[in-house]
Amino acid sequence: MKTDASLLAGARENPDAFRLLYDRYADRVHGYFARRTHDADAAYDLTAETFAQAWLVRERFRDEAGGSAGPWLFGIARNVLLMSVRRGRLERQACERLGLLERLDAPATAIPDEGWAADADTADELLDGLPATQREAVRLRVLQDLDYTQVAAALGTTAPAARVRVHRGLAALRARVTPSQESTR
Repeated sequence: MKTDASLLAGARENPDAFRLLYDRYADRVHGYFARRTHDADAAYDLTAETFAQAWLVRERFRDEAGGSAGPWLFGIARNVLLMSVRRGRLERQACERLGLLERLDAPATAIPDEGWAADADTADELLDGLPATQREAVRLRVLQDLDYTQVAAALGTTAPAARVRVHRGLAALRARVTPSQESTR
């Protein structure tokens, strides 16, 4: 049986070698995420993102564990999880600043007052100022509360690309609604 290190070396010319490595570790990496997130969908997304990252950096693998890629893969998984938590925190903070969470939590039967309508118009104007791909990604993720797999499917892209679009869109919105350091001096 080939070692993980030999599979990664072979993956430089033969993608099937990486598939074999995926087959060896996918269930364990998924279990790692499932135990930490308690969310099966998120665990699958994070597992896919981990292996996508591993594929991208496969040439940087150094065999430091007697032929095993386990420690290397779980190091990537840990970083993917940390970035996911950070992105989620940034998205929640941006939504709170924009007042979108209050609107999403409002009962569907409630009749908005004039202030709410004015805020909604402002939010629409802010969203309209984003590039089309970011605007749609933010609307799908934040306003329609779709997960990244669903956003990716709606946009015809990958889940990591959808995450990037949402993150960039929310960062642009945050920059527009947060006073700059210089204007507050």
